[in-house]
Amino acid sequence: MKIKEIEVGIIELALRKPFKTALRTVNGIRDIVVRITSDTGHIGYGEAAPTAVITGDTLGSIRCAIEEYIRPKLIGIEISNIEEIMKRIDNSIVKNTSAKAAVDIAIYDLFAQMNDSPLYKLLGGYKDKIVTDLTISVNSPDEMAQDSIDAVNRGFETLKIKVGMDSKMDMKRIQSIRDAVGYDIELRLDANQGWSPKEAVLLLREMEDKGFDIELVEQPVNAHDLKGLKYVTDNVSIPILADESVFSPRDAAEIIQNRAADLVNIKLMKTGGIHNALKICALAEIYEVECMIGCMLESKLSVSAAVHLAASKSIITKVDLDGPGLCKEDPIDGGPIFEDSIIHLNQSAGLGFKKINNVKF
Repeated sequence: MKIKEIEVGIIELALRKPFKTALRTVNGIRDIVVRITSDTGHIGYGEAAPTAVITGDTLGSIRCAIEEYIRPKLIGIEISNIEEIMKRIDNSIVKNTSAKAAVDIAIYDLFAQMNDSPLYKLLGGYKDKIVTDLTISVNSPDEMAQDSIDAVNRGFETLKIKVGMDSKMDMKRIQSIRDAVGYDIELRLDANQGWSPKEAVLLLREMEDKGFDIELVEQPVNAHDLKGLKYVTDNVSIPILADESVFSPRDAAEIIQNRAADLVNIKLMKTGGIHNALKICALAEIYEVECMIGCMLESKLSVSAAVHLAASKSIITKVDLDGPGLCKEDPIDGGPIFEDSIIHLNQSAGLGFKKINNVKF
């Protein structure tokens, strides 16, 4: 099976509600879709989410990276030669991790189809069902409390609460949510780099004193401030999760070896796809550091690849793959089955897609 063609399209989806964090507000998904066709007629799909404030990638830069730099190096290569394909993707252009991820995902989809197996079974096959949280966007305390109630009514037992815009208001937000949903619901916080190290420590210690029972806090400080991240990790009891600080396996190694965070968040749009994500998993296994797997604002296309990775590895103990749950519709036939918080792995070959609707190639 050889790579015959690589095409680029766009998928657009409306969100149930605007997605608000300390970094941005987004009303809908507009992502790049990659379709790779083999000489045997098999098709692999991938997706890239333009998240300029985190990865630096835009729709235009992703399209250009794939069409002008990555595609010419891959036409005609055997799908079975994963190592050579990934070397060529990595060497085609620096950074541009979202573009690389889209192609990487489509390649792994084809690789699993070639082996007539669901991808997660080839990667490790740890389990065939996972449970995700749901993100609550940063808004007024009352609105976030209502959104949390709505999420619990949909069956979500773990909520990821966006904070980081105003520490005093963040305290009110968490209090309001706890009052609304009680203490049987797990709360994770995501500050998206919104606090200073000292601010984070003061705020999180206050939350500890109030007994808010926070499961973890994601990226409390600036992505490049590893000393600040370690300061927070060393001075609070709540586990700290590194997210924007971790793109590459080298980033993960530095954070793990310096104990700058308690956990590591893997996102395919940051790692450049599954190939490097597997390396981070291997590092985490060596040092016995648990991982979360997350996503950007992505459709079921690329989130499905993260689902397969999550199901394949025991070191991935926490799941934040709510992209499809934030969308008003799902234009993708086949693949994993998303039942709100429960995600069942497809047993068909590859990522299991049958048809991608509403994509213009």
